[in-house]
Amino acid sequence: MSSPNPTPLDLTLDGGTLTARLVDFPSVSGDEQALADAVEAALRDYPHLTVDRYGNNVVARTNLGRGERVLLAGHLDTVPIADNLPSYVDGDLLYGCGTSDMKSGVAVQLRLAATLPEPNRDLTFVFYDCEEVEAHRNGLGHLAKERPQWLAADFAVLMEPSGGMVEGGCQGTLRAQVRLTGVRAHAARSWLGDNAIHHAAEVLTRLANYQPRRVEIDGLEYREGLNAVRIDGGVAGNVIPDECVVTVNFRYAPDRSEAEAEKHVREVFDGFELTVTDFAAGALPGLSQPAAQAFLAATGGQARAKFGWTDVARFSALGVPAVNYGPGDPNLAHKREEHCSLSAIADAEERLRAWLTS
Repeated sequence: MSSPNPTPLDLTLDGGTLTARLVDFPSVSGDEQALADAVEAALRDYPHLTVDRYGNNVVARTNLGRGERVLLAGHLDTVPIADNLPSYVDGDLLYGCGTSDMKSGVAVQLRLAATLPEPNRDLTFVFYDCEEVEAHRNGLGHLAKERPQWLAADFAVLMEPSGGMVEGGCQGTLRAQVRLTGVRAHAARSWLGDNAIHHAAEVLTRLANYQPRRVEIDGLEYREGLNAVRIDGGVAGNVIPDECVVTVNFRYAPDRSEAEAEKHVREVFDGFELTVTDFAAGALPGLSQPAAQAFLAATGGQARAKFGWTDVARFSALGVPAVNYGPGDPNLAHKREEHCSLSAIADAEERLRAWLTS
């Protein structure tokens, strides 16, 4: 899949400059080949790394026989460009598509891969495609299915934007439809019908009275939530509707399995017809692992729970505890004015380097 002469990347550049070079490789989801070619070619110049490729996914590893292996992962793709290329610098800020999410994190990975021939732990660096689109296209998912041995590790760090804060694990998510039925009739003769929309009142009451759980895992507090996110119903302005569907979303702490999450939602809506339409398991933070404890110490000793779902869940499914940590600001991801602090990129690299060499 590699092209014979990819545009070269210089991994001796400082992290901010390297981020700019990566940003100036347009790599909207599905169009990552040129960047994957460049990443692969650059990494093959370093004899301490074993480099493999599957599709537009590049994996580089050290094999030093260390007692522990840690994995750093980042996606190469971005959301569609919004007139925000090429990159440019304004003071301490680097602007451009993908600066925050997450080419700054990828630059840090590349810098560490190139400049740490003798780390204190064996390292695996994963660069993957199609994270910003449908889950079935996700390159990390493809590797987990087709090359799981490449992802074997004791601990993983996903370089997603986290504002330089360790975000442990991630929540799981489940969506379901609660279907209410009735009898259609003319609105002028409503007593001949049974209004399905009115039956939604009980569903909404249960949601309004729902007390979400808070749970502490590895010292991090995860907050759950069960909410209506959509209501569909109605036929016409003069018809009593015979069907109404309330879509609910359950964001659950990672100590619940998918089966436990579904069981809980069915218990909340006992007596109603419920169909699960989408789910993704959460990920435990694994902060009790020795590598994670050393990582926390190197990055400031503080962590928070990740609210939302990220690819750390894919590592959790493989039995690899994982956290999110990257220099980008998650609040700037996907914005037209997306940018990242150059000093934050340097700081993230310095902290990770200290973790991997101390």
